Amino acid sequence: MGDFSLLENFIIEKMRKTRIPGLSVAVVDRDEVVYARGFGLRDLSSGSRATPRTIYGIGSVTKSFTALAVLKLVEEGKLSLEDKVEDHIGVRLRPFGEPVKIHHLLTHSSGIPALAYAEAFIRGVLGLDSQWLPLSSPADIVAFMRESNEWAVAKPGHRFFYLNEGYVLLGSIVEKASGLKYEDYVRREILEPLGMKRTYFNKEEVGQDPDVATPYIVDREGRHHESRFPYGVTSDGGLLSNTLDLARYAGMFIGRGRLGETVVAEPETIESMEKGYIDTHFKLFGDEKYGYGLIVTNRFLGRKLVHHSGSVLVYTAFFGYLPSDGWAVIVLANSAGYPLSSIGMYALALALGYEPEKHLDFIRAERLLEKLEGIYQAYKGTHTYCIKRVGDFLSVIYKDKYTGSTTVLAPVELKEDYAKFYTRANGRVYEAEFFIKDDKVTMLYERYKMVKTSDIISPLHEC
Repeated sequence: MGDFSLLENFIIEKMRKTRIPGLSVAVVDRDEVVYARGFGLRDLSSGSRATPRTIYGIGSVTKSFTALAVLKLVEEGKLSLEDKVEDHIGVRLRPFGEPVKIHHLLTHSSGIPALAYAEAFIRGVLGLDSQWLPLSSPADIVAFMRESNEWAVAKPGHRFFYLNEGYVLLGSIVEKASGLKYEDYVRREILEPLGMKRTYFNKEEVGQDPDVATPYIVDREGRHHESRFPYGVTSDGGLLSNTLDLARYAGMFIGRGRLGETVVAEPETIESMEKGYIDTHFKLFGDEKYGYGLIVTNRFLGRKLVHHSGSVLVYTAFFGYLPSDGWAVIVLANSAGYPLSSIGMYALALALGYEPEKHLDFIRAERLLEKLEGIYQAYKGTHTYCIKRVGDFLSVIYKDKYTGSTTVLAPVELKEDYAKFYTRANGRVYEAEFFIKDDKVTMLYERYKMVKTSDIISPLHEC
């Protein structure tokens, strides 16, 4: 096991840079929590600190619960993955004339691109824009989707499109097949057997819990705005939980459906969830595929990593585990900001005994881009550019009293001592080269040689 003080340093650095108010993390070795800690504040106005027990919304990590509920009904013989969706609920999904099956909804392979109900619903409830989509139940989603065949771009099973609406339909299918409300079935079959006593679906339950993180929006100036959780449809992203409950959930996956003496699912069911069925459109390692409610890569430090992230804008989450080694990590926060997946993978690398800064390519690339940020000046200070990181890109910013320009640089090559980028303008391709030696960074860009003279004070620093 690695030194988790390195993880603590990393977390505090990223929380500070992206203004995350509070964050909780737990690291699991098979069915034992070996590290758990809260960072920062669960509530800014009261100064209440975050703990491993603090409740957060887990967003799309909920999808694995929904997938597991569907597969338990398959175990019981009440459903088949080959069942047509239209045989269970009142919406006829037939992209290009072919019926969508339960398997297609589980794997986001219906051929229907995102209809953005969740985006519109969440932003509307939170008052973030003028879009308003008053959907409050799965029946509303069914009505909303009735013309979605016209929106399809592929036959079922041929292309991945992340479809929140599909998981709402799966929740309805769970209700029809089980005879219970979706939430009641998940409680009875998953939460209660695993002892997940502080994992909730509704506002009343959450309101009675003394350790709940206040959700926040961090605006463009880095200010925190107290917000609310978008209660409503639950099966695609409506659960709220804590790292210790989710540690038990992770232990069940590592135990192939068993936690201690409690059996939640058959080993074959768990293995089916971890099988990659279709290429995803989000790739960090290059081979990511979607299973049943989970994402799978086989290239995490030579191992299989099963994981999922979640976001409802005011809460973010990451859940991941390594089936072969028995390690798992859960990271939860009460705002958007730094990707919690990167924190989770940093923790897993440490657990395996690796140095994340050396062995995780995306961390090394991030560090290099941070090193390139700064104020650059030409010969004797005759011309000045500000270089700022924007995600995986750099921006070249120039400002004078009245005018200014911003140019985006895309990476071509990233090494410890050299980096190359390109941009396009007026039909032409321009290159930017950075040479790094000790603490000195030199940039060749267009006609200029420029030397970095100072760092960016913070991500909110105005160039």
